[in-house]
Amino acid sequence: MISNEGYRLPAEWEPQSGVQLTWPHAATDWAPMLDEITATYREMAREIAKREALLIVAPEEFPSSYEVQGAKCKVSVVHIETNDTWARDHAFITLVPTEQNCPRTPVPSYPRTSETPRLLDLCFNGWGEKFEADLDNAINRRLYDAGCVSGEYVDCLDFVLEGGSIESDGRGTIFTTTQCLMAPHRNQPLSQQQIEDELLRRLGARRIVWINHGNLVGDDTDGHIDTLVRICPDNTLLYVGCDDPDDEQYEELRLMEEELKALRTLDGRPYRLLRLPSPRPIYERAESREQRGDRLPATYANFLIINGAVLYPTYDQPDLDAEAARVIAEAFPDREVVGIDCRSIIRQHGSLHCCTMQYPLGAMRNE
Repeated sequence: MISNEGYRLPAEWEPQSGVQLTWPHAATDWAPMLDEITATYREMAREIAKREALLIVAPEEFPSSYEVQGAKCKVSVVHIETNDTWARDHAFITLVPTEQNCPRTPVPSYPRTSETPRLLDLCFNGWGEKFEADLDNAINRRLYDAGCVSGEYVDCLDFVLEGGSIESDGRGTIFTTTQCLMAPHRNQPLSQQQIEDELLRRLGARRIVWINHGNLVGDDTDGHIDTLVRICPDNTLLYVGCDDPDDEQYEELRLMEEELKALRTLDGRPYRLLRLPSPRPIYERAESREQRGDRLPATYANFLIINGAVLYPTYDQPDLDAEAARVIAEAFPDREVVGIDCRSIIRQHGSLHCCTMQYPLGAMRNE
């Protein structure tokens, strides 16, 4: 049984090697709207490749030399067959060696050490066996064997864990949700305490913070933390709030807010809380005007932190899109805040962060 003592899960705002995108194609659920979602992925690729390396996982028919308009950094394509596109949940979760003084705030560069990152290949089973995931679950090993990533490969396929279900402050605290990690077909029959013990050991963490409330209607993930609460520098939490008592999500988000107010950092201080608005309800497209489809889990918390910028989802709601940008900028005053129209992504019940996975320094080849 491998021990990850001496390693930690870095915060997302620490300097990165690059970002992985797993590209949509005609054999995925995106087929009916492939042009629309591809345009969104091109926009994500453009903003990422302006600032850091981009790794694209795509089927054989995807061009090996993919041109990203405005790219300033390396763009690599690796051909691997996939079930779907949610890199956040099937990609490696990467640990880095623990330094004596972990930074509390963003720094221009992060010191390298003689030790390499650890690439944790955890089991992705389609969010509790809801969807086929055998091809996606094999991506990491194929990336490693192809030499696309750099570090020590660690086989963790005996434990189900999705990247979107955890948040790290880089200093030993991991946030997650009870609703997700205790959901059926994840790691039963393990108890909550046993799952916590596994997270502490596998992630080199000091403590697990369980969030017990918060629910977005239409969320296939059973309540991923990255749709609800995000950890930011200086002990700041960005979280989703709701001001409409008639909204079906109102009570759960109110209870979550009360939980966050009661939380304390490892040194006993309250967190700085910044409240993101909730988008106005967005529904699936119905067959007729007389019908209304199911509600989709739109959220502004599903943003991606990259080198020099935060990419955040927008939903063609100018007032709320602008308010979300303002709040995110308050948490990240040193970064550009860039909106990406995610009305296409939300139609498959995800958003921007769900589509991406960042790699810390030293974890991607040719960064």
